[in-house]
Amino acid sequence: MYLGATHEQVRDMARQFAEDVIRPQAEALDREERFPAELYLQMGELGLFGIGVPEEEGGPGFDTLAYALVMEELCKGYASVADQCGLVELVSSLLVRHGTATQKTQWLKPLLSAEKKGAYCITEPEAGTDVSGIRTTADRDGSGWRLNGGKIWIHNAPVADVGFVLARTNKAAGHKGMSIFIVDLTSKGVERGPKEHKMGQRASQVGALNFTDVALPSEALLGEEGRGFHMMMSVLDKGRVGIAALAVGLGQAGLEAALEYAQQRKQFGSKISEFQGVQWLLADMAKDIEAARLLVHSAAVKMDRGENATKACSMAKCFASDMAVARTADAVQVFGGSGYIRGFEVERLYRDAKITQIYEGTNQIQRMIIARELVKHGARA
Repeated sequence: MYLGATHEQVRDMARQFAEDVIRPQAEALDREERFPAELYLQMGELGLFGIGVPEEEGGPGFDTLAYALVMEELCKGYASVADQCGLVELVSSLLVRHGTATQKTQWLKPLLSAEKKGAYCITEPEAGTDVSGIRTTADRDGSGWRLNGGKIWIHNAPVADVGFVLARTNKAAGHKGMSIFIVDLTSKGVERGPKEHKMGQRASQVGALNFTDVALPSEALLGEEGRGFHMMMSVLDKGRVGIAALAVGLGQAGLEAALEYAQQRKQFGSKISEFQGVQWLLADMAKDIEAARLLVHSAAVKMDRGENATKACSMAKCFASDMAVARTADAVQVFGGSGYIRGFEVERLYRDAKITQIYEGTNQIQRMIIARELVKHGARA
């Protein structure tokens, strides 16, 4: 897909930063499971957080396609870093669309600069793909609220300063009884669970948050009461484009590593890149990565045009993440035994890829969404 000069500049800036700054740290960050706060401050200075936040709100003011390009390039440095970019995009989008001037002043700029860290708090033990199962509640208490409940698998939970928490404010109203609250995570009654030790994307911090009678002021409510589910869904399409682009970056990084290795490694007196079996692996990697990239770009452009992009975003996320798992496995195969050893980049890429089939909506739910959109709008829509 043709990219204009601005998109190329944004892509090239992210690419250079990923190659020069992120990638050299990736192996150590993965091994130590360390949150790279200093790295995020650098990214904040470059404007790599909140890509879609308008300039008048203090952001770079780029479109969804630019966001996808940045996510792909950052992921080629390290997926955990790209994941942080995606998280800030989601919470900043919520603030820009639904926040008051006071809420934006307090939280938006610090999140974009990485001076503050946010958490997007939805998932619970009985509510993953099925958000209707959430049990966290926010009950009126005078002019404010009392928050009770718990969240699991929350990105940034061990380190976050602020949480955007989905809670029930009307137990009898189903989806229309949910609201989002901006919660200072240093508040009394907030308890953090231990950091989870994950298979991949190990430098991104994940854990639980528990809320016991947390007193919230009235201004903690984001947007309208009872509109939390709708607000959350309004940013999911962009979230899925981001994860799809991240998956493309993983596949691309695997291809580049496998191609370089195949042109150096010799067996039976020849470079293994001369063997048809290896060539076909590389060819299949390249064609599937390009197909996934075009699906991502197409979905992003639909969003930027204001079109209904739900099906396109789910297709991009589902296809790209399945591709990333399959094609990083091929990269391991090209490396042979070396690819299975810690310290080789492709081993990490393979581990990092798996979660892309699970978070931001499992690929099983993506197929349900695609099918629903087909039945609703037809095959040509």
